Amino acid sequence: MFVASNRFRVIPSEAERFEQTWLTRETRLHEVDGFVAFHLLKGPQAEDHVLYASTTFWASKEAFEAWTRSDQFRRAHANAGAVGPSAPRPTMAGPSQFEAFEVLQTIAGKPRVAA
Repeated sequence: MFVASNRFRVIPSEAERFEQTWLTRETRLHEVDGFVAFHLLKGPQAEDHVLYASTTFWASKEAFEAWTRSDQFRRAHANAGAVGPSAPRPTMAGPSQFEAFEVLQTIAGKPRVAA
């Protein structure tokens, strides 16, 4: 398995707009072979930014790389600049940071419901 993630430092006053852009966008991930899951994560807030990460899980690194070369990728990212640091009204405090990981171990748990 392969994990690809982008970390975003979002200007606090733009956090709601950033979230709505992600939550209402048209994704093409489900159309691509090897796609496993997507998570949009919201992290802690610092004085100058709120941390977010978009994380995708893939069957393999090759499946992820095929996604980045696909028409679906180009269509899904066509308006990415609308919420980036170069947007007419910037949402981010700097560029996103890409991170990629090969999964070495997975331990699955059984979700528990608190009593």
